[in-house]
Amino acid sequence: MHLPRPSGKNDEGSAALEFIAVGVILLVPLIYLVIALGAIQEQTFGAEAAARHIARVIARAPDAATAADRSDAVLAGIVDEYGLDEDAVDVMLSCAPPAAECPSAGTTIVVTVTTRVRLPLVPEVLGLDRSTAVPVQAEAVQKVSRLWGTG
Repeated sequence: MHLPRPSGKNDEGSAALEFIAVGVILLVPLIYLVIALGAIQEQTFGAEAAARHIARVIARAPDAATAADRSDAVLAGIVDEYGLDEDAVDVMLSCAPPAAECPSAGTTIVVTVTTRVRLPLVPEVLGLDRSTAVPVQAEAVQKVSRLWGTG
């Protein structure tokens, strides 16, 4: 039988301390990743909803003036609901085939919504919040009736 040899160092209780230290070192970045991905996903859902609903509103409107008013109202509602940065949201409308006027009867509308998601806990010092922002883009396509704008 071997007797334990007395060692020069005492390791008693250091395993718990090491577990806590390594746990914190691994857990903090993991929590930040979950929070950042949640923010990006929320903004992605908002951009996708904005593109889809704006395309539908324009395609179903009776004329261009009504389409513009309704699309502005839809965008304002979605910006408010999803917490999008109103200054960072950009909406682009294009039609296929290219018509003299977009939207017009019989065309296909392509609505593109782009925004930038600022990562949480990034300071505004030296513009870090803008340089680390993640771009998000969504597109929606909707066919406009041949009778659009006639009544």
